Amino acid sequence: MTNKIYIVGMGPGREELMTGEALGVLERADVIVGYTVYLQLLDERFRAKELLSTPMRQEEQRCRICFRESEKGKNVALICSGDAGVYGMASLMYEIGKEYPETELVVVPGITAACSGAAVLGAPINHDFCVISLSDLLTPWEKIEKRLRAAAEGDFVIVLYNPSSHKRKDYLMRACDILLAGIKEERVCGYVENIGREGTKTETCTLNELRNREVNMFTTVFIGNSESELIDGKLITKRGYYREEK
Repeated sequence: MTNKIYIVGMGPGREELMTGEALGVLERADVIVGYTVYLQLLDERFRAKELLSTPMRQEEQRCRICFRESEKGKNVALICSGDAGVYGMASLMYEIGKEYPETELVVVPGITAACSGAAVLGAPINHDFCVISLSDLLTPWEKIEKRLRAAAEGDFVIVLYNPSSHKRKDYLMRACDILLAGIKEERVCGYVENIGREGTKTETCTLNELRNREVNMFTTVFIGNSESELIDGKLITKRGYYREEK
C-alpha cells in the first residue's frame, strides 16, 4: 500500500478533548476533510490546511474525496465528531475502501458523546450500558423500538443519540413511552446539550419528566438503570463495590 488515510475522531471539537494522537495526525495532514460544521470547530491553526467539505447526507461523496486526494500523494485526514467508529464514517470508509486496495485506512479514536456527556453528568455509565440512536434516517423505527424494549428488559443504562430534530420533534417522547411500558416512571435520567462546547447545558429529571422535555440534535440523553441515583446533583450508576450501612 502506498497511500494512507486517517479517520479521526475529534471528540466534541475542543482541542483539550482531543487525543494526542488525533492532534498529531491533524498537524501532519495536508488535507482535512469533514462535514462543514466539524471543520468550523477546528482550532485556528488547522484552518491554514486545505479544508474540503460536503453537506450532511453527502457522506459517500466526502469519503471519495479522501481517496481521490490520497491518490494525489497528499496526507489526508477525515474528521468525525466524537469517535469515528461510533455513528461515524469509519465503516463507510472501509466499505468504499474495497475499491482502493492500494490505500491503507487508520482509525484514530476520539471521545464519543456517551463518555464526554457522562463526565458532565457524573458517572451514569459506570455499569453495563447501551447506545441507541433515535434517528430513523438509516434505521427503520420498528428496529429502534425493538432495541429500546430489549434495553429496558436488560436493565441497561441507555444512552440516546440523535433524540430530536426538526422532522423528529416527538421521537424522544415516543421512545420514553416505549420505555415506560417496562421501566418505572421515577427512573432517574439526565441530558447534556452542546457537550464540551460553548453553551453546555445539563439537566436531570425522571423518565416521566423526560417524556415532555424539548431537546435538539446536539443533545445526548442518559436513562439510568434500576441502580442509578442522584448524589449531590450528579447522576450516578452504582457498580456494587459499596454497600451503605443501614
